[in-house]
Amino acid sequence: MRVYHARAARALAVQTEPGGKLWGWAGRTLGGPARTADGRPVWLRLVAAPEAKASGKLWDGALDAQHALGDLGGHRPALLGVHDAFGDGMAYRAELSVRVEQAVLSADPILHQALGLPASWWEELAGTLEKLSGTGTGRVAVREAYMARAIPEFVKMPAPAVASWTTVHGDLHWANLTAPLRILDWEAWGRAPQGFDAATLYAYSLLQPGVAHRVRATFPILGSPEGFAAEAIVCAMLLQTTERGDNQALTDRLRAWAGELRNRPGG
Repeated sequence: MRVYHARAARALAVQTEPGGKLWGWAGRTLGGPARTADGRPVWLRLVAAPEAKASGKLWDGALDAQHALGDLGGHRPALLGVHDAFGDGMAYRAELSVRVEQAVLSADPILHQALGLPASWWEELAGTLEKLSGTGTGRVAVREAYMARAIPEFVKMPAPAVASWTTVHGDLHWANLTAPLRILDWEAWGRAPQGFDAATLYAYSLLQPGVAHRVRATFPILGSPEGFAAEAIVCAMLLQTTERGDNQALTDRLRAWAGELRNRPGG
């Protein structure tokens, strides 16, 4: 990965900066700060996958997002260039983006500490997600067939009907957000039940009741009949991750949320 990251820097005509490199989940990605020839700060991220799997939603997410969304009113780091390379049966995609100088709000997707975000930040988040929701795309973030299988298995209730499908970020957690507002990591964006992003952020806020309450207050779709399907599938998805050994800190609260969903009308 380090070798291909350095090769990508040369191919994209940027100079990497010492330190600051970040490894992604399971060593699948490697990102780090760099500068263009004229001194602009940028971020160079390398994604690796077996060559046979180097296609599809996750592989093309950032590039598709740039074409469809641009910088989303300044709230999404613009993609400046892409470089693909292959070797030893692996594919490597380098994505060069505008560098976000602000630190993410949490090193972990789960929020482990209270946040004192201003009302304006929440308003910007709600407005940005509303703008995103109206974007047309053929990308799919959540499949109805998966909902029909996962909700009964993990939430122990029939899958609710989806009132409305909208375009979502698809992975809206605290390690993908900054203040001032920037939304990072656009691999998974696409169509999902209305309220999916809000439900995802709520789930990752469950260890901080004050923040979780603020998420619900900002996104009244949560708790409404229109957002019921989104809450159910997010709860199911996170419960599935706990069975695989991830997000263990959320297990009890996710189970309590599942019980609440089962007790709602229509649950």
